Amino acid sequence: MTKTDKRTRWKNLRFQPEEYQLLEGRFRKTPFRKLSEYMRSVLLEKPVTVFYRDKAMDDVLEEMILLRQELNAIGTNLNQAMRSINSAHGHAETRLWMNLMSLINSKLEPAINQIKDRMNQYADIWSQKLRAAKA
Repeated sequence: MTKTDKRTRWKNLRFQPEEYQLLEGRFRKTPFRKLSEYMRSVLLEKPVTVFYRDKAMDDVLEEMILLRQELNAIGTNLNQAMRSINSAHGHAETRLWMNLMSLINSKLEPAINQIKDRMNQYADIWSQKLRAAKA
């Protein structure tokens, strides 16, 4: 920075707590690293980039994460059951395990279908939002 590029003028501003919180909140939604940079841009009417977060989409993302965890748990339980059946192969317990696996499958299949349906609904919501944003 050359001597002519330095900022030599100083102004102090005072804010009420509510005003300062509002200013800080707006500043946090920008890529600026320093509050002074942000304030200069606003005061000099320069363009300010603001990050926008869609609360509804945040909720959808959170739900998708929970659904993925549930699917992972289902897969883990199925793998454990299959290992048990494979280890009992040739034993009298095999028929018991096969019946148990059938019961587990009858319980899991509706849950898996519900999860898939919900994920498809969310995919539709996302695609509608993307189309609206592009228009």
